[in-house]
Amino acid sequence: MKLSELFSVPGLSLSFEVFPPKTDTAFQSVKTATEEIAKLRPSFMSVTYGAGGGTSRYTLEIAKNIKEHYQVPTLAHLTCVSSTKETVKTKIEEMKAAGIQNVMALRGDLTPELKNSDRGSWDFRYAIDLIHAIKESGADFCIGAACYPEIHPESANQADDIRHLKEKVDAGCSFLTTQMFFDNNLLYNFLYKIREAGITVPVIPGVMPITNANQVERAIHLSGSFMPQRFKSLVDKFGHSPAAMKQAGIAYATDQIIDLFANGICNVHVYSMNKPDVAEKIQSNLSDILG
Repeated sequence: MKLSELFSVPGLSLSFEVFPPKTDTAFQSVKTATEEIAKLRPSFMSVTYGAGGGTSRYTLEIAKNIKEHYQVPTLAHLTCVSSTKETVKTKIEEMKAAGIQNVMALRGDLTPELKNSDRGSWDFRYAIDLIHAIKESGADFCIGAACYPEIHPESANQADDIRHLKEKVDAGCSFLTTQMFFDNNLLYNFLYKIREAGITVPVIPGVMPITNANQVERAIHLSGSFMPQRFKSLVDKFGHSPAAMKQAGIAYATDQIIDLFANGICNVHVYSMNKPDVAEKIQSNLSDILG
């Protein structure tokens, strides 16, 4: 199923993101974790590409397994990082052959080495370049892209950020998924601004359950996310206890999702970090709400 079709259906939905293994030896354990999440029957599952594209060969394998054995629609990531024109052409053909209908076109996370490299020599520098390549290939994919409620870390300002976002949508992007955020008001303000700019495609909020105090620093580093005082107090109080922090983090994410649903957001994406127990608990917390 194309996600554009899913997003047009009335009702609330919850989806999860998983990532490929960082090493070959970890493949089986990661595969098992993704299967446990697939058994929860989410509306769809996205499979990331891996920082620097280093584990991209497993993205399609995991996505195909979820789709074929658990009948869960999948969204396969594709990034500019480490991708050549030939690599992208091959990946597109492989996804078509596997029956994958949804592709997430991203610039991709930069490893320290890539940050200092000459990006001018890359075949694909920005997500819009990938979107153009996918459209020009003739493949009938539903294409998604990322957006940043708090501004992309490399953008000069939010107006410039939204202008580039509009360009991605005009190039053929059918929906947007947000970077993590911890204050829903930031999302609501962002949605108002992009609608004013003429961006009308579905926007899927991405919620990250912080279940370990160590994740906070990484979340800030990756996205520059604003941490509201309510969340900081939670970490200060429970961060020393793994069990308490996990429960509190799941509760905070659940509360975020309930507020999103209550304010007219129908589809929410959870960055579940290959943790079936976290995904299951959040889904269980919302069982009667999701219906």
